[in-house]
Amino acid sequence: MNRIHRCLCPLVLSAALAAPVAVRANAQRQEERREDERHREDKEQHKRYYDREHRDWHEWDEREDRAYRAYLSERRREYREFSKQNRREQKEYWKWRHVHPEHEEH
Repeated sequence: MNRIHRCLCPLVLSAALAAPVAVRANAQRQEERREDERHREDKEQHKRYYDREHRDWHEWDEREDRAYRAYLSERRREYREFSKQNRREQKEYWKWRHVHPEHEEH
């Protein structure tokens, strides 16, 4: 019995000391995952597109999305994500966008 105690006590003590460290490491990994997810969502919500014809960048945010929806409505087209439009259709939108600055909200 004494021999079992000698082997078992260090194992129990090691587990008791390691448990808080493991829990803390797990919590830190979860927080890092959440932060990565938030960063990914922000990045997806605010993509940037280059307008080759006008040689400028456009940040795709809520304001740009509203302007894009107005553009589609004006042309009686169904909504389709801008990123999934072909290059010609994207070019048409940027052309329209530069002619319609009233959709700018500063």
